[in-house]
Amino acid sequence: MPVQDQGETSRAENIVASEAAKGSYPRAGMFSRLSGKLLWLTVFFIMLAEILIFFPSIASMRVRWLEDRLNTAAAAAIVIDGLQPVDLPRALQKETLEATGTKAIVLRKDGTSRLLAMSEMPTSVDESYDLTDIPPLTAMRDALDTLIFGGNRMIRVYGAVGETNTGVEVVMKDRPLRKAMLVYARNVLLLSILISLFTGTLIFFAINRILIRPIRKLTGSMQQFAADPENPLHVYVGDGGRDELAVAGRNLTSMQLELQKTLKQQKNLAALGLAVSKINHDMRNILASAQLMSDRLVDVDDPLVKSFAPKLLRTIDRAVGYTTEVLSYGKATESPPRRRRLRLYELVQEVKDILAIEPQSGVEFIEQMGPDLEVDADSEQLFRIIHNLCRNALQALTSGEQGAGIVRRITVAAQRVGSVVSITVDDTGPGMPLKARQNLFAAFRGSARSGGTGLGLTIARELVLAHGGTIALVEKPSVGTQFRIEIPDRPVSLEDYRSRSHAEK
Repeated sequence: MPVQDQGETSRAENIVASEAAKGSYPRAGMFSRLSGKLLWLTVFFIMLAEILIFFPSIASMRVRWLEDRLNTAAAAAIVIDGLQPVDLPRALQKETLEATGTKAIVLRKDGTSRLLAMSEMPTSVDESYDLTDIPPLTAMRDALDTLIFGGNRMIRVYGAVGETNTGVEVVMKDRPLRKAMLVYARNVLLLSILISLFTGTLIFFAINRILIRPIRKLTGSMQQFAADPENPLHVYVGDGGRDELAVAGRNLTSMQLELQKTLKQQKNLAALGLAVSKINHDMRNILASAQLMSDRLVDVDDPLVKSFAPKLLRTIDRAVGYTTEVLSYGKATESPPRRRRLRLYELVQEVKDILAIEPQSGVEFIEQMGPDLEVDADSEQLFRIIHNLCRNALQALTSGEQGAGIVRRITVAAQRVGSVVSITVDDTGPGMPLKARQNLFAAFRGSARSGGTGLGLTIARELVLAHGGTIALVEKPSVGTQFRIEIPDRPVSLEDYRSRSHAEK
């Protein structure tokens, strides 16, 4: 694991531990909860959408306002034009200009322009706008320009009157236009806030009922289960829906039930470990006494006793060593292998002698390997590996479940391929049941026989892995069970190679 990941994991564990020490997790505020964040996000996104809509809306409002002024001026211009050749009095011109909100009205007809009314002609015009055909982007740009910089400018607006060729041109100040646009923008802002709050509230209550409540129920169950995982009342109970949260709830229930089962097994294993420790203490004393008495067998002159005495002594020594390593297995640590080059054939012969297969059992034990085949391994640990596998094979062959006419045989074969020694332990027994295959190498669950613990395969796997090797169940077409063990040689360092070369010289 990278150093950064370890630091992040440590910080997460410290946070969880500190909150667990307080007894509960801190209660989040309204707007720091997921529901509050969703409410604010909903309001924000609606306001963002309203802002995007506001630009074309304010541009359209501005164009309509100018068209209304132009149409009003066009109506007055047509009336005034009908009074020709009479000129409109100045007082009436002023009233007309005030009614239309303009400073001057010009009528364009038949290629000529006529000034119909004017109060005061400005010295200059700041902006000119043609309302005949305005592109949308141009309309939005002009609207923002008026809204931000307008208010004190003189503008000229012109356009056609209906579908005719007659045109009207007016000169006016843009202050009334900007004022109307500001009022429109204020109304749009207030309406947008009301719409966003109303919509956000509806979405808030909908999401709170559909999403937040189930999530809150899930997190509450996790907190209660974390505080007391052995209490069955703290297991999450879902509502049986079909959505993703319901599926997550069912998975959480399954995980909590499986965790409770595992915790119960661990508790039983802890109690078993305590009992094994007590038994181990007394067993070591008994084996020590047996070892002292067996030492005297060496002095007996009986040839048969002398032939069995060394084997008995080695067996008792191994038993004493096993009892010493029982507690280390309970601590999930095996002593590192003390590897050396040893002849595998001699070790297999010791396994055969310890098994003590009775001739009347009808079980054959066959070794298929060269007498000079060497393996780089810890002799005691490799003995335990092969002995556990052969003992399981012998128990399967003598269980009485064999069919008639089948040869009962245990075969231990080995060969070297490069720097790897491959060892197979094969038997012609009834084979492993499906449950044992599914829980292979799992303690207390991978036993192939009733009443077994499955520790033999678990221990064998740990010892093989400690050697950097592999152990696997091999599928075979015939009946029986076959395990393959592959143990590589230790890599030789450059210093060891040079030392060996100097010693040979």
